[in-house]
Amino acid sequence: MTRSQTTIPFHDLTFIDDVAKLRDVEARWTSFLKEIRRRAQAADLEAGRIMEDELVQPYNLVTDTDLRRIKRRAMRQLERVHSSTGMYHLSEENRARLTPLRGGVPVAHVATEHEADEIAAALHAEMPWMAPATEEVWRGLRASARDGLPGVRFNPLVLVGSPGIGKSHWARRLAHHLAVPASKIEATGEPASFSLVGLQKGWGSASPGKLVQTVLRERHGGPLVIVDEVEKSDEVYSNKGSRHTLTDALLPLLERMTARDWQCPYFQVAFDMSWVNWIMTANSRDGLPEPFQSRCVVLDLPDLTAQQLRDFAVAEAARRGLPEAAVAALVDLFDSGAISNARLSLRTVARMLDRAETLANQPILH
Repeated sequence: MTRSQTTIPFHDLTFIDDVAKLRDVEARWTSFLKEIRRRAQAADLEAGRIMEDELVQPYNLVTDTDLRRIKRRAMRQLERVHSSTGMYHLSEENRARLTPLRGGVPVAHVATEHEADEIAAALHAEMPWMAPATEEVWRGLRASARDGLPGVRFNPLVLVGSPGIGKSHWARRLAHHLAVPASKIEATGEPASFSLVGLQKGWGSASPGKLVQTVLRERHGGPLVIVDEVEKSDEVYSNKGSRHTLTDALLPLLERMTARDWQCPYFQVAFDMSWVNWIMTANSRDGLPEPFQSRCVVLDLPDLTAQQLRDFAVAEAARRGLPEAAVAALVDLFDSGAISNARLSLRTVARMLDRAETLANQPILH
């Protein structure tokens, strides 16, 4: 699925393809000074101010003192040029890694409120039990279109509910309908905060985080970031005793004002992350700090019913193009009561569909 896009600046970097080398600047300025003095000497000779035997040879027109002065000035000039790029502190390798950002990056654009309605309707048709989350996103998409924003924005969401109700799957389907790349962070991973935002130079495993990596890899400034089980993220302490948590790392990224000039710990460059949208999932509100919750819309979602799972299985089977016999077999499992409610979850249904798809695509043995 493709949608219209708008290019945003995303950074204040200046890419200079061919900054002159110091020796080239020195040679150019030395040649310029030598030519000025040659002309001045020729003018003095013609005017009779000096005699021919007083002429300075061309190779002596620029002295060692002049050369030292030229070198100092050339170094200052190049330092000013490099400083203006915003990348003077970066190695050549890391400057090359930021090349995909040249000229800005695109973000998804919803042109009209009708288009926002279509996205929400398609998402709701797939997973109607996620209506509270879909409605919240729908409001954000309509506001983005109404205000003529270059990209799409909605409030960061925390989806609280039992495992297996489809919170992460709904987020991935949202990314599909918005036609934006998705990046997933496991909050229980070690350490999740560094995985998201990266590590600055000086740490043994210094690297950019998944957020910046996604922007660079996809060349897109408005990915959807999915953070699973955010309430279970652990605290990490450095050798100096400083505390790092995933929720603390998220705080500046969830506020549009601070996200606009978010400083990447690894590259030490400010990026506009205000067009990134966030979906966090949790099994409980316990463990979610108040400052974190205050920056998000926290939605408590009900458990799935057997009928909702049955409807999802039928719709998903149709989307995958499974044969009618496979769909009928799935329906029979639900209608016959062969699967107890205690065993039902979206993950269970997904595995059933995967198995049915595998069997349907097996070659016929002769």
